[in-house]
Amino acid sequence: MNIADLRKSYEKAELSESASHSDPLKQFDQWLKEAISGELPEPNAMTVATVGPDLRPSTRVVLIKGFDERGIVWYTNYHSRKGSELAGNPFAALQFHWVELERVVRIEGRVERVSAEESDAYFHSRPLDSRIGAWASPQSQVIDSRAVLVTNAAKYGAQFLLNPPRPPHWGGFRLVPDRWEFWQGRKSRLHDRLRYRLEGGTWVRERLAP
Repeated sequence: MNIADLRKSYEKAELSESASHSDPLKQFDQWLKEAISGELPEPNAMTVATVGPDLRPSTRVVLIKGFDERGIVWYTNYHSRKGSELAGNPFAALQFHWVELERVVRIEGRVERVSAEESDAYFHSRPLDSRIGAWASPQSQVIDSRAVLVTNAAKYGAQFLLNPPRPPHWGGFRLVPDRWEFWQGRKSRLHDRLRYRLEGGTWVRERLAP
């Protein structure tokens, strides 16, 4: 099989100015709800792109855990690669790809840590094994084998029993959007792309060529 010959015609829907929201957050809310109600696999999965001090970009997939007018929230180890890169360059890009709906959402903006109270509340809502895992994994660091993780999990499980506190190196990030882009696949590669950019506190909606 020649991968260059793999093609798909996008014909499920359209995205017009008249049928879209003037507020990108409302448009995102609508599309996310449609992805969830459509029972897509992991509709809450998003790619996070950051840039390190060497100007090399890196991406990884995380799960969105909340959104409102303040921004998009996810949780992670602050000592991970993404955490370290965001500490040095607090800007990132997010991407949702809902393949079955032939849709992509891209979001760009400044990133900040959520409050300790928000991080505590979410951490204590997680299953016990996930809370222990936050202590057990020195995320992004080199380890000798999987046995390191298993040993750490056993150690912290015995130490904290049913009530592990939130690790000081673990918590939430919030991306505060200044750009959104909604992409809807269309026939003949004439896709719909609507970009929203923040200008003087107001969202400006523009159509981009595909």
